[in-house]
Amino acid sequence: MKLLYYLLLFCGSCIAQEVDIYFDFNKYDINMQAKQTLELFTQSYKDALIVELRGYCDHVGSDAYNDTLAMKRIRAVQNALRELKFNVPDKTTIKSYGERFEQLPEQSANRKVSIVYKIPEKVAVKSELSEFRKSTRNAKVGDIIKLPGMNFFNNSAKMLPKSVPTLEELLCILEENPNLHIEIQGHICCQRERDVSDISTARARAVFNYLIQKGINRKRLTYKGYGISRPIHKIPEKSELEEEENRRVEIRIVKI
Repeated sequence: MKLLYYLLLFCGSCIAQEVDIYFDFNKYDINMQAKQTLELFTQSYKDALIVELRGYCDHVGSDAYNDTLAMKRIRAVQNALRELKFNVPDKTTIKSYGERFEQLPEQSANRKVSIVYKIPEKVAVKSELSEFRKSTRNAKVGDIIKLPGMNFFNNSAKMLPKSVPTLEELLCILEENPNLHIEIQGHICCQRERDVSDISTARARAVFNYLIQKGINRKRLTYKGYGISRPIHKIPEKSELEEEENRRVEIRIVKI
């Protein structure tokens, strides 16, 4: 009998999803990158139900100042969503954490608002167990598996909203397999000589940070950027498809 599950863009204990909107230091206005993320989110998840908005700050400044700044960031996201004609219910839960949470080493990752949302059950799709999940279940130590659908803004470590289902699935796999240890590997395209801004490492680190924020023990995870040292297609690529396939994130199975 074939194994089937409901693909709700989340799985297992992953009931709700999040998309993070990042802010500049000591600012609460929506910058260009945040605007792009919000536009992509509203276009990709028109049926999403927003249930909570969470505001965060880095550790610079007093608790009271950061509480106020986090709340201003939440209001800015609310207003931006409404300007995009996206429904934000009045009963949406709002929480200002300020700096009172486990801070990540990279301070820019702490300056954000998390949009917590759910996909209504009516859009759930019955699907066979994904090839990605099958690959991890059948993997051996040393195997390398591509994260399908992982995409980033150009020359950036900021993930596109459409990457969230893959991240949620990886999170669920790690939760279901507590002995699984992985190395997260970042790769880029197009640059002929080297990864000038070390974007490949930043992208791998972004996946690492996402997982530890969701409660995965950091001892189970490592990350590394490989730049252009392991292209699938010879650089310079001949098409946008080849560029996309070179610009990827993979996981290597370290321990099962």
